[in-house]
Amino acid sequence: MKKTEKGDEYEEFVSKIYNAILKSDNFVVSKTIQIERKKKIKDRSGINREFDIYWEYELGGLVYKTIIECKDFNKKIPIDKIDSLIGKLKDLPDLKAVFATKLGYQRGAEKKAINHNIELLIVREQNDTDWKNEEGLPYLRSLNIDLMTKIAAKIIDFIPVIDLNWLKANTQYNESNIPPISGLNDQVFIIDNSRGEKYSLYDLQNRLSKNESGEFIEIIDFEDCFLQTPEYKFKIKSYQVKFQTYKSMITPIEIDFSNELIGVVEYINRNEKMRIFKK
Repeated sequence: MKKTEKGDEYEEFVSKIYNAILKSDNFVVSKTIQIERKKKIKDRSGINREFDIYWEYELGGLVYKTIIECKDFNKKIPIDKIDSLIGKLKDLPDLKAVFATKLGYQRGAEKKAINHNIELLIVREQNDTDWKNEEGLPYLRSLNIDLMTKIAAKIIDFIPVIDLNWLKANTQYNESNIPPISGLNDQVFIIDNSRGEKYSLYDLQNRLSKNESGEFIEIIDFEDCFLQTPEYKFKIKSYQVKFQTYKSMITPIEIDFSNELIGVVEYINRNEKMRIFKK
């Protein structure tokens, strides 16, 4: 009973791998192909022959049928297992036959399968060799990232120093009756002509951000700068800003690409290897 369960698990694994392969094939995308397990097909003598995995598709009015015989052995496949498959296929000549196992094939089994046009596969889970190229150079297997989140500073107090000479020459106000400066932080702008900059108090919060937490005061002097609110626009000499900063948050992120690799298929007849990922 245990051997049957183990074999079923391997058949399910091979079926999952080939479902992924078929879904990624541009030709197959336009077809409706269903992989079946434990498929029974009647041979010329009317005898039902069971195959582990089966699928078919139609092209040019012809039906192409593929079977995969799966063996979950802890050793290389001997020649008698290939002989057994050849015997099953004798009265079913229109099938494309594939043999799948985990560890490979004995030399005689491999030679006989190739002579009878049977495709030999090793279908297995990944190992360390799958993460190196033919020259032995490693592929990127995992990625560690420290994601830093900078929290914008909070402005506690903002004190502009108005140019009184400009105020007297260009407005009806003087130092004794300056109107209150008000507005939301995205409505009050600093227009620094000498530096070619324009930014709001909201933008200023991001400029003031630091990697440490605490309260700070900064004083910025200007040569040609204006403070613009929704109602007024004044020339200023400088401003003093008091602000609170917060320590940056670091979130470690690990991306393990090996978790995306669901299996590997080695094509013995062609000496090729395909890695099958979830996406």
